[in-house]
Amino acid sequence: MNRTLSALFVLILTGTGITGAVAETAAPGLAPSLAPDLNKEQRWREQIVDTLMEGEAVELQAGDQTFLGLYTEAAGADGEPSKRAAILVHGIGAHPDWPQVVHPLRVGLPEKGISTLSIQMPVLGNEAKTADYLPLMDAVAPRLDAAVAFLKEAGAEHIAIVAHSLGATMAGDYLATHPGAVDVYVAIGMSGGAPEERLDNTRTVGRIGIPMLDLYGQNDLEAVVQSAGARVKSAAQGGNPSYNQAQVPKADHFFDGQDQVLVDTVSQWLNQNLPEN
Repeated sequence: MNRTLSALFVLILTGTGITGAVAETAAPGLAPSLAPDLNKEQRWREQIVDTLMEGEAVELQAGDQTFLGLYTEAAGADGEPSKRAAILVHGIGAHPDWPQVVHPLRVGLPEKGISTLSIQMPVLGNEAKTADYLPLMDAVAPRLDAAVAFLKEAGAEHIAIVAHSLGATMAGDYLATHPGAVDVYVAIGMSGGAPEERLDNTRTVGRIGIPMLDLYGQNDLEAVVQSAGARVKSAAQGGNPSYNQAQVPKADHFFDGQDQVLVDTVSQWLNQNLPEN
């Protein structure tokens, strides 16, 4: 699984709140202050669907909640719908067509033969910090489970999760407890060192056993760059021989101005690690 990637980035093998923003609608079973902001999700759903130019909007079901997914189908080498797909997981307070990182991958990966399903994750108000999302972590698994089920129903046989920032924290926590849910994992802009165990990617990485690419920018957030070595060590201690970490020169947390580099880098790794047949 570990293959040398191109010179698009440097492969690293070793290395040393929601204060005042309460959810407007509570998810069933959760107190309003601990629940996703479903009204905010609905507003975004309406805005995205009204202006959607690429892909199709789909309604996914997680328990008794519905949430938005954007499905963009790719063609395989034989011209039939691709059997490879990636679930895209956005960062803090964002949505499934966020212009940075998410949208470029959502429309770029299908051009590389990989279908995408970008999903709305639980969100809080604009002032929420990462720590404020801890009570929402239990709402993550049902959404990712629903996304996996949708893709399998659509014919996907090989599935990846590609997640950015807080989305990588959510996806990592999910994969640490759902080891067979997908085939491979790409984490983009993953931080480390949070005091809460479920939010600390440094610890979570050591519990993920599938092929993984830990991708970040040279000019990424301090919490991302400074914890890079600790993430490498955690993966090694966890015994994952298919963990790779890579740094993209000059890229920031949102890969501003480097959309194509991001798409090329992720698609190349997926092409090497996610089989077509």
